Amino acid sequence: MGRDNGGRNRRAVLLVDDEQAVIDLLAAIVQQAGFAPLVAKNPKTAIELYEKEHPLLAVIDLNLRPFDGFALIIDLRRRSAQLPIIVLTGRDIEEDKVRALEMGADDYVVKPFGHREILARIRAHARRSDAGQADELGPALEVGSLRLDPEERTLERDGVATRLTGTEFRLMHFLMRQSGSVVPTAAIARHVWGFDDAPAREVVRVTVHRLRRKLGDDGAHQRFIHTVPGVGLRLRADP
Repeated sequence: MGRDNGGRNRRAVLLVDDEQAVIDLLAAIVQQAGFAPLVAKNPKTAIELYEKEHPLLAVIDLNLRPFDGFALIIDLRRRSAQLPIIVLTGRDIEEDKVRALEMGADDYVVKPFGHREILARIRAHARRSDAGQADELGPALEVGSLRLDPEERTLERDGVATRLTGTEFRLMHFLMRQSGSVVPTAAIARHVWGFDDAPAREVVRVTVHRLRRKLGDDGAHQRFIHTVPGVGLRLRADP
């Protein structure tokens, strides 16, 4: 299978679920779309497959009895800041969604799922992962005291660098290119995630919260990323 410059297997999709019927269905869906499924029913096997194959992205369940799917998100994110992680679970609870996204997941899909929906999301994250390679994003961006480095995937504030996940990086890149302008939430969701639906807008909200934390911002005192109620976001690097 082909690998990119970072050593990733560009066709492999890691699928982690403890239900055989779900694994079989997901494997068939991704295989018919031209991807190579890597199947795991527990975190240990998932990590072994990740280390061996370095897949393009991962689709994981949270209910990996008796294991913890949240711990797997943390482990995968620790090993790779850039691996797109899609949570596919039956847990339709706001706290679980926020927790998974805060831990580094890039998307959250609730079961039961439509075949077209999950495949569209896999393809969207695969496209954005490929398009996010440093040589396609151009040189570093600088806005005020902020500097975004495509090669290192870091955001510097006053010379202090912080590592970003793939979606955090794409969101910050999009905002910095339009610094000072109000960017509609719908446009952000479409550009960064490829969708403008309720789940995507929720992911935007949580990802912005993560970025604000990394910038030393919070919701009450928005120094860099400002929310324009009912419209979207505006980046102001030198308030």
